[in-house]
Amino acid sequence: MIVLSEAAVAAVKDAMVKAGQRDGGLRILVKEGGCAGYQYVVDLDAEQRTDDIVIEAGGVRVLIDPASSPRLQGMTLGYKRGLEGEGFTFENPNASSTCGCQKSFN
Repeated sequence: MIVLSEAAVAAVKDAMVKAGQRDGGLRILVKEGGCAGYQYVVDLDAEQRTDDIVIEAGGVRVLIDPASSPRLQGMTLGYKRGLEGEGFTFENPNASSTCGCQKSFN
């Protein structure tokens, strides 16, 4: 379903340690909005919900709500550090177009 790069796994583990979070995982949500129609929301979540789809990747738990799942099928979550800053990257085969910020898609 979703693949996490080694850099993304390391970034999530680091964020969980810094936040003192032992339970839950990384929540990836797709919601309407952004400049291209849909936007990704990525955050740590201390609690897994009963209807979450859970993916284990490199010792990291990814939590996805059922409504977001179809738009995330086959996606690769990466993590990039560079001169412009750092953050998650999204390679999503379901996106017909993306905006310049790479956080919004259609």
